[in-house]
Amino acid sequence: MASFLKGFSVLFLGFTLVMSSCIAGNFYQDFDLTWGDNRAKIFNGGQLLSLSLDKISGSGFQSKKEYLFGRIDVQLKLVAGNSAGTVTAYYLSSQGPTHDEIDFEFLGNVSGEPYILHTNVFTQGKGGREQQFYLWFDPTKNFHTYSIIWNLQHIVFLVDNTPIRVFKNAESVGVPYPKNQPMRIYSSLWNADDWATRGGLVKIDWSKAPFTAYYRNFNAQTCTGSCTSSNSKFSNGAWQSQELDAYSRRRLRWVQKNFMIYNYCNDYKRFSKGIPAECRQSRFL
Repeated sequence: MASFLKGFSVLFLGFTLVMSSCIAGNFYQDFDLTWGDNRAKIFNGGQLLSLSLDKISGSGFQSKKEYLFGRIDVQLKLVAGNSAGTVTAYYLSSQGPTHDEIDFEFLGNVSGEPYILHTNVFTQGKGGREQQFYLWFDPTKNFHTYSIIWNLQHIVFLVDNTPIRVFKNAESVGVPYPKNQPMRIYSSLWNADDWATRGGLVKIDWSKAPFTAYYRNFNAQTCTGSCTSSNSKFSNGAWQSQELDAYSRRRLRWVQKNFMIYNYCNDYKRFSKGIPAECRQSRFL
């Protein structure tokens, strides 16, 4: 992953709660195109960004700023048609061997078969906390909003404001939690046909290239001050809230019951000596 770029501001916690947001942010102002030459493009006055993949290269971008807690939203329209072997990644990450990372990865598939949404959380360089989902819509037809809420209590993954996964702070049982390392936003579209579709059995059909994904309506809400306020409801967009409200918990259960296809916490063959400690904390991890 790209090294830190010097001179960019870091958003930290202070003492007075101050909410800030950049609604429908401008991609020229908020991001740098980092690789892929002209396969990464910003247009429509900075309101739309695209990444493309061909046989020579994929492409990617990263945020100018680093974030320490907040809510990050972006709308994506994924590669249409036969996207087998491609991966569109959208994630937060710090740098170094003990980095923290919060991942959305969209694993392509052959035409007519569903994308797999792959999520993971790394703390102090350790990942292996995968949960995977089918989506309840076609993510290639229209733009949909993919969000990460990150505060001191939990990390919440959302799709169109519906929570699909919660990773709770389990420091009380010895599990490291991302709380000290600011992270940048990264996204890339790349060739992963050695593993992405049916374990690498289905390869990219290069006759369909270039493969293109589109981004719009980036929004970052951050704060300085106490990010543990419980005065506002989660459903009202108050990302610093400590818990999901009743409606959000019902939606989370609905997604996990009907669309979850893999949960590391239930992989007893993989963890034959006992599931990870955080898996015993909550049924909603």
